[in-house]
Amino acid sequence: MSAADIATLESRARERYSDAEWQTRTDLAACYRLIDHFGYSDIVWNHITARVAGHDEYFLINRMGLRYDEITASNLVKLDIEGNVIDGPDEVNVTGFIIHSAIHRKRPDIVCVLHTHTRGGLGVSALKCGLQPMVQDALMFHKRIAYHDYEGFSIDIDERERLAASLGDKYAMIMRNHGLLTAGRTIGEAFMLMYYLERACTIQMDVMATQQKISLPEEAMLAHVAEQYQQFCPGKYEWPALVRLMDKKDPSYRE
Repeated sequence: MSAADIATLESRARERYSDAEWQTRTDLAACYRLIDHFGYSDIVWNHITARVAGHDEYFLINRMGLRYDEITASNLVKLDIEGNVIDGPDEVNVTGFIIHSAIHRKRPDIVCVLHTHTRGGLGVSALKCGLQPMVQDALMFHKRIAYHDYEGFSIDIDERERLAASLGDKYAMIMRNHGLLTAGRTIGEAFMLMYYLERACTIQMDVMATQQKISLPEEAMLAHVAEQYQQFCPGKYEWPALVRLMDKKDPSYRE
Protein backbone atom coordinates (compact mmCIF):
# COMPACT_ATOMS: atom_id res chain seq x y z
CA MET A 1 0.00 0.00 0.00
CA SER A 2 1.35 3.43 -0.96
CA ALA A 3 1.98 6.38 1.33
CA ALA A 4 -1.04 8.08 -0.25
CA ASP A 5 -3.25 5.10 0.59
CA ILE A 6 -2.02 5.15 4.20
CA ALA A 7 -2.78 8.87 4.43
CA THR A 8 -6.30 8.23 3.12
CA LEU A 9 -6.90 5.59 5.79
CA GLU A 10 -5.86 8.00 8.52
CA SER A 11 -7.89 10.93 7.23
CA ARG A 12 -11.11 8.92 7.40
CA ALA A 13 -10.87 8.43 11.16
CA ARG A 14 -8.78 11.19 12.71
CA GLU A 15 -11.26 14.07 12.57
CA ARG A 16 -12.49 13.32 16.13
CA TYR A 17 -9.07 13.56 17.74
CA SER A 18 -6.24 16.02 18.22
CA ASP A 19 -3.02 15.42 16.31
CA ALA A 20 -1.29 14.38 19.54
CA GLU A 21 -3.96 11.86 20.49
CA TRP A 22 -4.10 10.45 16.98
CA GLN A 23 -0.35 9.89 17.02
CA THR A 24 -0.68 8.03 20.32
CA ARG A 25 -3.52 5.96 18.87
CA THR A 26 -1.59 4.98 15.75
CA ASP A 27 1.55 4.13 17.72
CA LEU A 28 -0.43 2.04 20.21
CA ALA A 29 -2.30 0.22 17.42
CA ALA A 30 1.06 -0.47 15.76
CA CYS A 31 2.32 -1.87 19.07
CA TYR A 32 -0.62 -4.29 19.26
CA ARG A 33 0.07 -5.46 15.71
CA LEU A 34 3.78 -5.88 16.46
CA ILE A 35 3.08 -7.95 19.56
CA ASP A 36 0.95 -10.21 17.35
CA HIS A 37 3.61 -10.23 14.60
CA PHE A 38 6.29 -11.47 17.01
CA GLY A 39 4.01 -14.14 18.48
CA TYR A 40 3.46 -12.55 21.89
CA SER A 41 -0.34 -12.25 21.72
CA ASP A 42 -2.85 -14.52 23.49
CA ILE A 43 -5.98 -14.66 21.28
CA VAL A 44 -8.10 -11.83 22.76
CA TRP A 45 -6.40 -11.64 26.17
CA ASN A 46 -3.71 -9.35 27.59
CA HIS A 47 -3.49 -5.63 27.11
CA ILE A 48 -1.32 -2.68 26.20
CA THR A 49 -2.16 0.84 27.31
CA ALA A 50 -0.90 4.31 26.51
CA ARG A 51 -1.51 7.58 28.27
CA VAL A 52 -3.39 10.08 26.07
CA ALA A 53 -1.10 12.93 25.07
CA GLY A 54 -2.29 16.15 26.67
CA HIS A 55 -4.70 14.35 29.01
CA ASP A 56 -2.66 12.44 31.57
CA GLU A 57 -5.80 11.30 33.39
CA TYR A 58 -6.88 9.24 30.36
CA PHE A 59 -5.37 6.15 28.79
CA LEU A 60 -6.16 3.97 25.77
CA ILE A 61 -6.73 0.20 25.90
CA ASN A 62 -7.95 -2.54 23.57
CA ARG A 63 -11.62 -3.36 23.20
CA MET A 64 -12.50 -6.70 24.81
CA GLY A 65 -12.92 -9.51 22.27
CA LEU A 66 -10.69 -8.17 19.50
CA ARG A 67 -7.57 -10.03 18.43
CA TYR A 68 -4.41 -7.96 18.36
CA ASP A 69 -4.36 -8.10 14.55
CA GLU A 70 -7.78 -6.41 14.58
CA ILE A 71 -6.75 -3.41 16.67
CA THR A 72 -6.82 -0.07 14.89
CA ALA A 73 -6.21 3.51 15.96
CA SER A 74 -9.92 4.30 15.99
CA ASN A 75 -11.25 1.20 17.80
CA LEU A 76 -9.15 1.70 20.94
CA VAL A 77 -11.15 2.57 24.07
CA LYS A 78 -10.36 5.66 26.14
CA LEU A 79 -10.69 5.28 29.93
CA ASP A 80 -10.08 7.56 32.84
CA ILE A 81 -7.92 6.42 35.72
CA GLU A 82 -10.97 5.12 37.64
CA GLY A 83 -12.22 2.98 34.77
CA ASN A 84 -14.93 5.19 33.33
CA VAL A 85 -15.23 4.92 29.54
CA ILE A 86 -14.63 8.32 27.95
CA ASP A 87 -14.69 7.24 24.31
CA GLY A 88 -15.53 3.92 22.70
CA PRO A 89 -17.63 0.86 23.61
CA ASP A 90 -18.02 -0.25 27.22
CA GLU A 91 -16.18 -3.51 26.56
CA VAL A 92 -12.92 -3.54 28.48
CA ASN A 93 -11.07 -6.37 30.21
CA VAL A 94 -11.36 -5.73 33.98
CA THR A 95 -7.92 -7.17 34.68
CA GLY A 96 -6.50 -4.86 32.03
CA PHE A 97 -7.95 -1.86 33.83
CA ILE A 98 -6.70 -3.04 37.25
CA ILE A 99 -3.14 -3.81 36.15
CA HIS A 100 -2.62 -0.82 33.91
CA SER A 101 -4.37 1.86 35.94
CA ALA A 102 -2.25 0.73 38.89
CA ILE A 103 0.85 1.88 37.03
CA HIS A 104 -0.55 4.92 35.23
CA ARG A 105 -1.95 6.47 38.41
CA LYS A 106 1.31 6.15 40.37
CA ARG A 107 3.96 6.69 37.70
CA PRO A 108 3.48 9.94 35.75
CA ASP A 109 6.74 9.26 33.87
CA ILE A 110 5.24 6.18 32.22
CA VAL A 111 3.37 6.56 28.94
CA CYS A 112 2.89 2.89 27.97
CA VAL A 113 2.32 -0.32 29.95
CA LEU A 114 2.56 -3.71 28.23
CA HIS A 115 1.51 -7.07 29.72
CA THR A 116 1.97 -10.50 28.12
CA HIS A 117 1.49 -14.21 28.73
CA THR A 118 4.35 -15.45 26.55
CA ARG A 119 5.85 -18.92 26.71
CA GLY A 120 9.24 -17.76 27.95
CA GLY A 121 7.78 -15.19 30.32
CA LEU A 122 5.34 -17.63 31.86
CA GLY A 123 8.13 -20.17 32.29
CA VAL A 124 10.43 -17.80 34.16
CA SER A 125 7.51 -16.42 36.19
CA ALA A 126 7.15 -19.91 37.69
CA LEU A 127 10.82 -20.16 38.71
CA LYS A 128 11.74 -19.20 42.26
CA CYS A 129 15.11 -17.98 40.99
CA GLY A 130 13.44 -15.57 38.58
CA LEU A 131 15.36 -14.06 35.68
CA GLN A 132 18.99 -15.16 35.54
CA PRO A 133 21.82 -13.19 33.84
CA MET A 134 22.66 -15.89 31.31
CA VAL A 135 22.84 -13.77 28.17
CA GLN A 136 23.39 -10.14 27.25
CA ASP A 137 19.67 -9.46 26.79
CA ALA A 138 19.10 -10.32 30.44
CA LEU A 139 21.89 -8.07 31.70
CA MET A 140 19.98 -4.88 30.94
CA PHE A 141 17.58 -5.96 33.69
CA HIS A 142 20.26 -6.78 36.27
CA LYS A 143 18.98 -5.30 39.57
CA ARG A 144 16.47 -3.39 37.46
CA ILE A 145 13.57 -5.82 37.42
CA ALA A 146 10.72 -6.06 39.90
CA TYR A 147 8.60 -9.03 41.02
CA HIS A 148 4.95 -9.17 42.02
CA ASP A 149 3.56 -12.20 43.85
CA TYR A 150 0.60 -14.00 42.31
CA GLU A 151 -2.84 -12.94 43.56
CA GLY A 152 -5.06 -14.82 41.11
CA PHE A 153 -7.04 -12.93 38.48
CA SER A 154 -6.35 -9.23 38.90
CA ILE A 155 -9.93 -8.15 39.59
CA ASP A 156 -9.46 -6.75 43.11
CA ILE A 157 -9.22 -2.95 43.03
CA ASP A 158 -7.00 -3.11 46.13
CA GLU A 159 -4.32 -4.95 44.16
CA ARG A 160 -3.56 -1.71 42.33
CA GLU A 161 -1.65 -0.39 45.32
CA ARG A 162 0.36 -3.59 45.63
CA LEU A 163 1.12 -3.75 41.90
CA ALA A 164 2.41 -0.19 41.87
CA ALA A 165 4.44 -0.81 45.03
CA SER A 166 5.97 -3.94 43.50
CA LEU A 167 7.07 -2.10 40.35
CA GLY A 168 8.45 0.82 42.35
CA ASP A 169 10.73 2.95 40.17
CA LYS A 170 11.53 0.17 37.69
CA TYR A 171 10.38 -0.33 34.10
CA ALA A 172 10.08 -4.13 33.98
CA MET A 173 8.38 -6.64 36.25
CA ILE A 174 7.85 -10.38 36.38
CA MET A 175 4.38 -11.17 37.69
CA ARG A 176 4.99 -14.50 39.36
CA ASN A 177 3.02 -17.44 37.93
CA HIS A 178 1.40 -14.96 35.55
CA GLY A 179 3.62 -13.29 32.96
CA LEU A 180 5.64 -10.20 32.12
CA LEU A 181 5.05 -6.46 32.36
CA THR A 182 7.09 -3.64 30.89
CA ALA A 183 6.56 0.09 31.06
CA GLY A 184 8.05 2.86 28.98
CA ARG A 185 8.35 6.59 28.69
CA THR A 186 7.39 5.97 25.08
CA ILE A 187 5.43 3.19 23.39
CA GLY A 188 8.60 2.17 21.58
CA GLU A 189 10.51 1.83 24.84
CA ALA A 190 7.84 -0.39 26.42
CA PHE A 191 7.79 -2.60 23.33
CA MET A 192 11.55 -3.02 23.10
CA LEU A 193 11.87 -3.76 26.82
CA MET A 194 9.30 -6.53 26.33
CA TYR A 195 11.13 -7.80 23.26
CA TYR A 196 14.43 -8.11 25.12
CA LEU A 197 12.86 -9.43 28.33
CA GLU A 198 10.88 -12.11 26.54
CA ARG A 199 13.94 -13.18 24.56
CA ALA A 200 16.02 -13.40 27.74
CA CYS A 201 13.29 -15.53 29.38
CA THR A 202 12.95 -17.84 26.38
CA ILE A 203 16.70 -18.39 26.18
CA GLN A 204 16.86 -19.03 29.93
CA MET A 205 14.23 -21.76 29.68
CA ASP A 206 16.06 -23.31 26.71
CA VAL A 207 19.40 -23.29 28.50
CA MET A 208 17.97 -24.70 31.73
CA ALA A 209 16.32 -27.51 29.76
CA THR A 210 19.77 -28.76 28.67
CA GLN A 211 20.60 -29.53 32.35
CA GLN A 212 24.19 -28.54 31.62
CA LYS A 213 26.37 -26.38 33.87
CA ILE A 214 25.63 -22.71 33.22
CA SER A 215 28.29 -20.03 32.87
CA LEU A 216 27.33 -16.70 34.42
CA PRO A 217 29.38 -13.46 34.32
CA GLU A 218 30.94 -12.18 37.53
CA GLU A 219 28.98 -9.59 39.53
CA ALA A 220 31.34 -6.78 38.50
CA MET A 221 30.69 -7.51 34.83
CA LEU A 222 26.93 -7.75 35.39
CA ALA A 223 26.94 -4.31 36.98
CA HIS A 224 29.19 -2.92 34.23
CA VAL A 225 26.99 -4.13 31.38
CA ALA A 226 23.78 -3.06 33.12
CA GLU A 227 25.27 0.42 33.44
CA GLN A 228 26.33 0.37 29.78
CA TYR A 229 22.72 -0.27 28.82
CA GLN A 230 21.70 2.95 30.55
CA GLN A 231 23.48 4.86 27.77
CA PHE A 232 20.93 3.63 25.25
CA CYS A 233 17.23 4.43 24.92
CA PRO A 234 15.24 1.33 23.89
CA GLY A 235 12.99 2.17 20.98
CA LYS A 236 14.84 5.26 19.74
CA TYR A 237 16.11 3.52 16.63
CA GLU A 238 14.05 0.33 16.62
CA TRP A 239 10.60 1.91 16.80
CA PRO A 240 10.66 3.80 13.48
CA ALA A 241 11.93 0.65 11.78
CA LEU A 242 9.16 -1.41 13.37
CA VAL A 243 6.49 1.07 12.29
CA ARG A 244 7.82 0.81 8.74
CA LEU A 245 7.51 -2.96 9.05
CA MET A 246 3.84 -2.67 10.00
CA ASP A 247 3.18 -0.16 7.22
CA LYS A 248 4.67 -2.64 4.76
CA LYS A 249 2.87 -5.66 6.20
CA ASP A 250 -0.60 -4.22 6.90
CA PRO A 251 -1.20 -0.48 7.38
CA SER A 252 -4.85 -1.03 8.32
CA TYR A 253 -3.84 -0.40 11.96
CA ARG A 254 -3.96 3.30 11.01
CA GLU A 255 -7.73 3.22 10.33
